[in-house]
Amino acid sequence: MTPLLNLDNLRRDLEEIIREKRLSALFQPIASLHDGEAFGYEGLIRGPSTSFLHSPINLFRCAEQVGILPLLDFACRRAIIESFVAQNLPGRLFLNVSPACLSHPDFHPGATLDILRETGLAPQRVVIELTETQPTHDYELLKEALLHYREMGFRIALDDLGEGFSSLRLWSELKPDFVKIDKYFVQGLAADAQKRQFVRSIQHIALNIGTRVVAEGIETPQELQVVQRIGIAFAQGYHIGKPLAHPPRHIALDLAETPSPALPGQGHRNAGGLLVSVDTVPPSETSETVFARFTEAPQLYAIPVVENQRPLGLLKRHEVLEFFSRPFSHELHGGRECKHLMDRAPLIVEQSMSLQELSQMVTTAERRYLADGFIITQNGHYQGMGTGHDLVRAITELQIRAARYANPLTLLPGNVPIQEKLETLLDESRPFTMAYFDLDYFKPYNDVYGYVRGDDMIRLTGELLMRAADPQTDFVGHIGGDDFVVIFRSGDWHERCEALLEEFAQRVSSFFYAEHLAAGFYEAPDRRGVAQQQPLVTLSAGVVEVEPGQFENHHQIAAAATHAKSMAKQSVGCSLFIERRRQPPEPLPAPIAA
Repeated sequence: MTPLLNLDNLRRDLEEIIREKRLSALFQPIASLHDGEAFGYEGLIRGPSTSFLHSPINLFRCAEQVGILPLLDFACRRAIIESFVAQNLPGRLFLNVSPACLSHPDFHPGATLDILRETGLAPQRVVIELTETQPTHDYELLKEALLHYREMGFRIALDDLGEGFSSLRLWSELKPDFVKIDKYFVQGLAADAQKRQFVRSIQHIALNIGTRVVAEGIETPQELQVVQRIGIAFAQGYHIGKPLAHPPRHIALDLAETPSPALPGQGHRNAGGLLVSVDTVPPSETSETVFARFTEAPQLYAIPVVENQRPLGLLKRHEVLEFFSRPFSHELHGGRECKHLMDRAPLIVEQSMSLQELSQMVTTAERRYLADGFIITQNGHYQGMGTGHDLVRAITELQIRAARYANPLTLLPGNVPIQEKLETLLDESRPFTMAYFDLDYFKPYNDVYGYVRGDDMIRLTGELLMRAADPQTDFVGHIGGDDFVVIFRSGDWHERCEALLEEFAQRVSSFFYAEHLAAGFYEAPDRRGVAQQQPLVTLSAGVVEVEPGQFENHHQIAAAATHAKSMAKQSVGCSLFIERRRQPPEPLPAPIAA
């Protein structure tokens, strides 16, 4: 803005733009990486196309400068919400809100809800997206404002995660439902290992605290493929769709195969497996009718409120019965619409969500979700409900089964889960990479240093393998003894293997006496009892890239991996050998054994 521009004229121009409704709403789709459909849209705003105020940056900066930021913010929200409703766009609306606006003395807390009531848009379809254009210092005020939004049924998102330390503090302080990774870390990550590691770390933290991640700035198919393999739930960017005044209602994103679950024997263990059919009610149903349903069915704990196949809220047994236990409640409120009694912010999950992700989300969220249950959808359409009791039971069964077949030394999955994982991937025709890891010269080490030190080295190997693998996509198993496998679905498996071998070479030195390290060997008796010079322990890896249709069963894969491992062991030091043959070798007579 030129310094010669009079502030009074600027204020009049802005007020005229607002009064004459010359603000234009644009919508950029946010894709679900589960099914490739639109999960929702971010609402954006533009000023008059011929004006200096066309840019949203100029628009909001000038509004703040002349003291009418809340007025502009309210007008933008109205324009976006009205356009979103008029076009009947599916999914959720991500609505940008500035912290500066929330803390402004003229800010009216109930303004957004008023617009939603006028337009008929349910609050649970709106995500308040906190945009941090300026440093935020009053965290308590922000927490109070966002808590107010949550109580009204809105979801919360944090924009541009990773842009600064303040955004990380906001994540910790505000505990949003969604975080958006700053596009700097997304663009070019297919060729940048450090960016990929950053995104993996964010996804890992998000999974542990029940937050879902949106990757912004997706501009190429390669970037989309990488974030999908990492396990990110949602994506946004020009490759998905540009901001448009009239965006498509269906985007049908062409996705690669969705990564399979990381734990064995769970290829089909997801939220859909917990689904229980529960009859719904429309929001216009009378409260008296809902009360009657609860009293007639003692086992009924909740009733979903659904309109046009979209869940709007949840009526909970204990709350409805308690409400009608008050004097004159039936006479005064029995004829009112049941939507006034519903929880407007129930837990809603897609049926494809893994049990592990669902468990993390339920246990890290408010305690009420475990007792109230959760609504299960498919592409946002109501399917049924799940209970916290069934979720806990399913997770317990998986843990018991995993413990039954785990290696007692490392607690990693053993041969049975390894075989099941391989067969599941083969049945689903999924490409993956099988890496067979083996310690070289380990038996002489055990003889000289003792089995306690040997067990410590095996445990270290298992820990390094777990650190090298992507917990969302990869699978680590312990065949037995000093033999391990990693089944990679992550696209950067080669870099992970190289980094692992390098770290092992550094860490294993602490397991040897100084004189043995200096000499590069130590003496140990061979099978005939004759002292021989023994090399220091190293780690070898044989790798097989498995394409759909290449192998018939896990025995053939085991044979190919064993051959590749044998080739790797012929090299000196920690080494990696990749099997390039396209035809599988003859299968072993039995699975890989220790």
